[in-house]
Amino acid sequence: MSVSAAALRPDLAVIARNVAPGSSLLDIGCGDGTLMAALRDEKQCDTRGMEIDPANVGACVARGLSVIQGDADKDLVFYPDKSVDYAILSQTLQTTMRPDLALEELLRIGRKAFVSFPNFAHWRVRLSLLWRGRMPVTRLLPVLWYETPNIHHLTIDDFRALVKERGITVEGSWFLSGDKRCSQAAANYFAEHAVFLLSRDS
Repeated sequence: MSVSAAALRPDLAVIARNVAPGSSLLDIGCGDGTLMAALRDEKQCDTRGMEIDPANVGACVARGLSVIQGDADKDLVFYPDKSVDYAILSQTLQTTMRPDLALEELLRIGRKAFVSFPNFAHWRVRLSLLWRGRMPVTRLLPVLWYETPNIHHLTIDDFRALVKERGITVEGSWFLSGDKRCSQAAANYFAEHAVFLLSRDS
């Protein structure tokens, strides 16, 4: 089943627009393969994926995608250095045991890396904690605290500090509220989720 890039989730649409045509990529935590299918069909990319959920792996295979079942916390070590143009981790960083190590693996495997994640410093999240005193449930964070796969509650400013500390270059950043872009100014307050394009000198 072909998927238009225009129909993608907002953060995936940002990634799709900024991936070079004909490039190779590894999508880690690729879900049902929606992004991979769009990039294969519209930009003729050489796509590979890793996904922990067997049902999603099956959905990817049904789309004719090359996907293996694997765990981002354990299995990235088996990929060779600089084996793809882009390593992609969308809405998955906050679910890994060690996001800092996952980030290092992305930049080892890919010449560049796309990372997207929900911003836990968005004003609605802050307001919910302030007034209700409970972990928030929002449109983008719809699962109760005891069911959520999100084990690290990072913010845009947290992520900026991490990449600076690790000497990682930010080649691009996009901040979104729903499907609309936010400005760089006060993104940590107004953006619901963020997308970063990263690289590191060899």
